[in-house]
Amino acid sequence: MKFDLTKPCPQCPFRSDIRPFLAQDRAEEIGMAITAGQQTFTCHKTTVPCEAEDGEDFGTMKDGPNAQHCAGALILLEKMEQPNQMMRWMERIGKYDRTKLDMDSPVFDDVDEFIEAQR
Repeated sequence: MKFDLTKPCPQCPFRSDIRPFLAQDRAEEIGMAITAGQQTFTCHKTTVPCEAEDGEDFGTMKDGPNAQHCAGALILLEKMEQPNQMMRWMERIGKYDRTKLDMDSPVFDDVDEFIEAQR
């Protein structure tokens, strides 16, 4: 996974200036995953459908060959001063530069605000 994106895409779920579209339980799941779970969150534009061996579509998505970490999630975590473990590791090896993030992008200030907006 790459950490090159610097601003959220127009449909990013972490944007505070668009109509929320996630179910609240999904927002809570994502919020827990990127904070307490220390997980990455792939930009939806860099995912591909999962398929079974017989070619049947599972209806879920997985990282594509050019997977990128979601810039909205990066900005949200940086605003909270809680970069996850992968962000810190990628920064140490020179693959992520938090100073390049567009911190003026319309992104929620914290996970609670992100979850609350989904109501």
